[in-house]
Amino acid sequence: MSLDLGAVYASQVTLNSLTQNLVYASGTVGAILVVVGLLLIDAGTARRKNLFNSTIEKTLGFFIGFATYFMVGFGIWAAQYYIMEGGTMMGAINDWWLGGGLTNALAHETDPAVFPGLNTFQIFVFFLAVFAGIINILLHFSVSERMKASAYYITCVVAAVVSSVLSYATWGSVGPLTNAGFHDFFGVGFVYLFPAGMALVFTLMMKPRPGMMTEHPRVSAYLAPSIGLCAPGLLLIFAGLPMVILSCLFYFDPEALAVSVTMANTSVGISLNNYALVWAGGAISGMLLAYKSGNYAYTLLGPLAGYVAGASGLDVYLPWQSFVLGLLAPLVSFVIYEFTLKRGIDEHKLFPLFLGAGTFGMLFLGIFKAGTPRGGYLGIEEGPYAFQHGEISLVMQVAGVALCVGVGVVTALILATIFKATIGLENSEEDQINGLDEKIWGLKPDVVTHADNN
Repeated sequence: MSLDLGAVYASQVTLNSLTQNLVYASGTVGAILVVVGLLLIDAGTARRKNLFNSTIEKTLGFFIGFATYFMVGFGIWAAQYYIMEGGTMMGAINDWWLGGGLTNALAHETDPAVFPGLNTFQIFVFFLAVFAGIINILLHFSVSERMKASAYYITCVVAAVVSSVLSYATWGSVGPLTNAGFHDFFGVGFVYLFPAGMALVFTLMMKPRPGMMTEHPRVSAYLAPSIGLCAPGLLLIFAGLPMVILSCLFYFDPEALAVSVTMANTSVGISLNNYALVWAGGAISGMLLAYKSGNYAYTLLGPLAGYVAGASGLDVYLPWQSFVLGLLAPLVSFVIYEFTLKRGIDEHKLFPLFLGAGTFGMLFLGIFKAGTPRGGYLGIEEGPYAFQHGEISLVMQVAGVALCVGVGVVTALILATIFKATIGLENSEEDQINGLDEKIWGLKPDVVTHADNN
């Protein structure tokens, strides 16, 4: 294929457009660093006999969701902007599925009248596909070692499609719920609350892991192989997310005016400092809870709780508000974490972090930033998509939380019912005790711990 310089659309490949391309590409790198951080946390906390299998299932689940998103997910999300322009969701999918015309077009050969800024949109497919994979990794934290691989992998495909529909409705600026007033800067609803809703069903339909909640005749305690790996994993996530935040902004003239993905008034510096302070506040509260209770888990849950609570409003908070929110969020996670422990519920990540801190942050935003203008699209001055025509409200925040969690619950109920009637949902207790590494891969741990009495 030769390059015809006479046919190049120069406005598609300007230096300004390259700068935006690099910003969104860096967000993709940041998201991949988050994946590495999550895998390090898993490597530090999964039982030694299931360690490889747990990590490899997360990795493969990530790529299943990633590929599914490339196949059809982005077209679903982008449909909100097609509909804004009088198009249809089917039109968006036709353009942006894996074999679609815009997915496979070269930017410099595409007339800006057909689609301006094509390179940036194509990079955004990669960016959002990473998050489709991350959703599957997060879900696996709640079903790790218990859910059959076949059931999990099927769930990964379904979750990628369903979360794409949720992102269309709740993340952007002109999706149905967003345009009506629901505000979610970072995608807390479809990335965190949705898998937490699925975890509500899957966790409660499966037995706790042997030795996790109570002593077992053959596993006297559930011992993590290297908790120390969690701290580097946590810092990798902290390091990657600022680049992701830059990719949750739209940039307009003059030069690089930053507007949040919801079209709220913001700036790069404020968004990044808000991010820094929800982590710092969460880390401080988590540290105090950890030393007070003697439970190391809060040193890890604290900063993550602060971040998850603040993520939905990093664009609209003032830095001092973010710090206060970061200080408060771990207390919510603490209550839910202790609740699950006392009731023998084998889920200590998604429930306290997402259902707890994530929901708390959504409600905090609806109360303290109510009336903040956002929604619509820059340049539209009247009609249902007028720039900043909508306002943040508590009612819409509640509606968004209910929708995202509820869709997760319904999705998991349907899948679990099908799995139980066909391929089965969970691994046998015997296989979990003996270790899935050996059963599936023929791998044995190099160390046998004193908790393994078999």
